[in-house]
Amino acid sequence: MPDFTSLSTQALTTFGLNVLAAVAILLIGAWLARLLSGFARHLLVRNQVEQTLVGFAARVVYVAILLFVVIAALSRLGIQTASIVAVIGGAGLALGLALQSSLSNVASGVILILQKPFQIGDFIEAGGAMGTVTDITLLSTTLQSPDNKVIIVPNGSVQSSNIINFNLLDKRRLDLVIGVEYGADIETVKTVLLDEISKEARLLQEPAPTVGLAEMADSSLNFAVRPWVKTEDYWGVFFDFQQSVKNRLDAEGISIPFPQQDVHIVSKA
Repeated sequence: MPDFTSLSTQALTTFGLNVLAAVAILLIGAWLARLLSGFARHLLVRNQVEQTLVGFAARVVYVAILLFVVIAALSRLGIQTASIVAVIGGAGLALGLALQSSLSNVASGVILILQKPFQIGDFIEAGGAMGTVTDITLLSTTLQSPDNKVIIVPNGSVQSSNIINFNLLDKRRLDLVIGVEYGADIETVKTVLLDEISKEARLLQEPAPTVGLAEMADSSLNFAVRPWVKTEDYWGVFFDFQQSVKNRLDAEGISIPFPQQDVHIVSKA
């Protein structure tokens, strides 16, 4: 019969070597995970990827490699890893189902960060909200509304809706409707409106402004006034120009009518 002491020594030696090998796998694997994670971070930064996505991608690389390394170390110790992999897979599936909405927001956040339809500081309308973008994360986009409210919109809602970026282009068009009385001369009104456009220094002459009779409404002649302005000047001009037009029409004796109806009373004899 084999010597019991010899067998025990051999088993302990084998186990000790396996433990050392497993520890070596863990140490080298952890070093490799940090190395590849750093390489991924450097590569993404060099390609000017958004910092939020850079950190997320680097962590994913690190955790994925570390998970593989742990399984390899356990296998070296003689532990059956098939069941462990199955448990991890099942847990991942259950977690994915439980966090389906959040994962959808993360996926949408990645798309938004890569496509860059807007950036911090832009004034946008998306996901049923409107405001200035103050923060973009993987889960949500934060807006500051014009009346100073903080609006946090899930990225899934932003990505699935129409996104209107008011800052993406350097020019915007003012779309105004100016109503005057029916007795006013059309050419005189057009001349007055074009003259007010030329006086407002912030309005652009190229593209050329458009002024024309747009509608003969119930109580007024409605003129479409469509000059162009630099995006950053939009709201200031929006308010100031309408005030200037009102003052000029008053000075010219051109009335801006209010809605009215004629009532005819028929008497039955």
